[in-house]
Amino acid sequence: MGTGVSVVTGVAQGVSEQKKQNADASNQTRMLKFHLDVLVDPSARKGKGEELHNTIVTLRNDKLWVESKSPITRMPQEVSHHPFTGFYVAYPDDNRPYTRGLVSTISVDPPMLNWIYIDKDTLECKYASRSGSIAHHVGSYDWTNESSENSCITFDEFEGFIAMEEENGEWALYFDLNDDGLKEQKKGRKTVEVNLQRRVISEQETNKWGLAGEGNIGFKKTREV
Repeated sequence: MGTGVSVVTGVAQGVSEQKKQNADASNQTRMLKFHLDVLVDPSARKGKGEELHNTIVTLRNDKLWVESKSPITRMPQEVSHHPFTGFYVAYPDDNRPYTRGLVSTISVDPPMLNWIYIDKDTLECKYASRSGSIAHHVGSYDWTNESSENSCITFDEFEGFIAMEEENGEWALYFDLNDDGLKEQKKGRKTVEVNLQRRVISEQETNKWGLAGEGNIGFKKTREV
């Protein structure tokens, strides 16, 4: 009886995961490319919270950062820093149930995509190739509102992103996986809860950031993801 129940449960889970995969494949809005703007809840907009509101997520040194944004270009104030520029796509791992991953270009020339993941030890938000990310938390990512292009990113159905001030006043992005305010990771450092809002990129802008406008994966010639 126990074996029978196990087999039935496994089949049901397999069907459920296949339905999710089929739904994602047919949902073109999940393939829209976007930047990530950083918002801070009004109740937390004081001190550092005010400074971090309406900033942008960037990628450098294998990590995701929260940085100031030009009010004119809406891009990173430091023009040499690469903004998050990505989309949702299934994570390729036969040993996992269907998992919706998140990728971003990490450079424009050459155009190269990496997976966004949460470090299993430090809970930092990082990026790497498949081989560098597969041992960590790679999804599932989603959004808060199916009907809005400006919805916010979630991980495991939770908006648990936190900016932590590291050396030199720089703010790195973490995820509060244990829902404890990063108690073990803070070590006296300042933190601010943040929301990551999708800002969809117009089709004519996609190639500017190393992304193709169309296609199953949506990027032109690139190295291994």
